[in-house]
Amino acid sequence: MRFVIVTGMSGAGKSTALKMLEDVGFFCVDNLPTLLIKKFAELCFKANSGIDKVALGIDIRSGKDFNELFEDLKEIKENGLNYEVLFLDSSDEILVKRYKETRRKHPLMGDGRIQDGISMEREILKYVKEKSNYIIDTSNLLTRELKSELNKIFIEDKSYSSLYITVLSFGFKYGIPSDSDLVYDVRFIPNPYYIPELRPKTGEDQIIQDYVMNWDVSQKFLDKLDDMLSFLIPNYIQEGKNQLVISIGCTGGKHRSVTLTNEIFKRLSKYDYSIKKFHRDIDKDKKSKEM
Repeated sequence: MRFVIVTGMSGAGKSTALKMLEDVGFFCVDNLPTLLIKKFAELCFKANSGIDKVALGIDIRSGKDFNELFEDLKEIKENGLNYEVLFLDSSDEILVKRYKETRRKHPLMGDGRIQDGISMEREILKYVKEKSNYIIDTSNLLTRELKSELNKIFIEDKSYSSLYITVLSFGFKYGIPSDSDLVYDVRFIPNPYYIPELRPKTGEDQIIQDYVMNWDVSQKFLDKLDDMLSFLIPNYIQEGKNQLVISIGCTGGKHRSVTLTNEIFKRLSKYDYSIKKFHRDIDKDKKSKEM
């Protein structure tokens, strides 16, 4: 019997996650009154229930103190009934944007601002997040990427570190990404921009990749960065970090940074990490010329 509690920040994707779990055979219940949760769990765990996978959505609409609610669940676990907690999170900036796009009110904002409701909710859920088995930050996740993460945990039963890594290329002339955790400057590598026949191409083209990686300094940098990340990432996981943005920048974010981002993405993909790459400024040069 697998009993999963799906919770997290309002607007972070809890309802979407429940629908995805339902699609893979989970019996899903959302926003069950808190007075019924303990009884519901006991019924599900009965041998003749006919249910082997349950996902229960709980959020601040429950009307009960979350710490008290989880004390009830602790009692269930002490009776030999195991459960797991999946926590959906997202950055404040993204949550505000989602609420504005859907024109919905945050359940805790009252007559105040959306940000006020988010801050209040984050404080309420702090204890729950600390006790969660899995934390997925949906700030930069596409729907299919969220589905892939859920499949790893609940279908493939892969080990899950709750750390989602984004490797991001950018151009310094367009500004350093504000959500960066680690920033690496690769402007010391010879620039293919100054070779006329290479200028229009990008780091997604093999000819640019060959040019950039043909330099000894590029190979040494990549090896040293790989070694540094192999040390840092396990320590970030142990510390409970759930989102890591590694930003690699060159002048325009088109050639060198794209190539190095692709290379470090390949190396990190060999490990059992949840990882994606994104080239923020790869087309900025082309777009500026079209204007």
